[in-house]
Amino acid sequence: MSGLLPEITRENEAFWTGGASGKLMIASCDACGRSIHPPQLACPKCGSRDVSPKASAGRGVIYSYTINHQAWVPGLEVPYPLAIVALDDHPGVRITARVVGCALDSVRIGAAVQVDFEPREDVFIPVFRLVEAPEGKTGR
Repeated sequence: MSGLLPEITRENEAFWTGGASGKLMIASCDACGRSIHPPQLACPKCGSRDVSPKASAGRGVIYSYTINHQAWVPGLEVPYPLAIVALDDHPGVRITARVVGCALDSVRIGAAVQVDFEPREDVFIPVFRLVEAPEGKTGR
């Protein structure tokens, strides 16, 4: 996939490069425990600057999604599902990302997903893949 790459800054570096080691890194306040996304240098809850990245298990559920039919940049294959994913282990954190490796009609609100990464130059773009539900169950 082609497209614009994010600018790496002090506050977001761990998020965009954690995929090199297979980890989805989420900023967290060491003072009050709040997970912070998008990453920031200070906690919006308590104001502490004691913020550091913590590895997420990368599992979550699709909170909402859309099927994008517009090729916003050259080389972007359409259509593709774009989802808002609520992470299981970071309450309140939702990440917008593509859902890959599945049929468009298999994407559903509430479906369980697992993070994966697409390496592009010096960043690792988080994407999500559907998790197969146990026999007789859907989503989570």
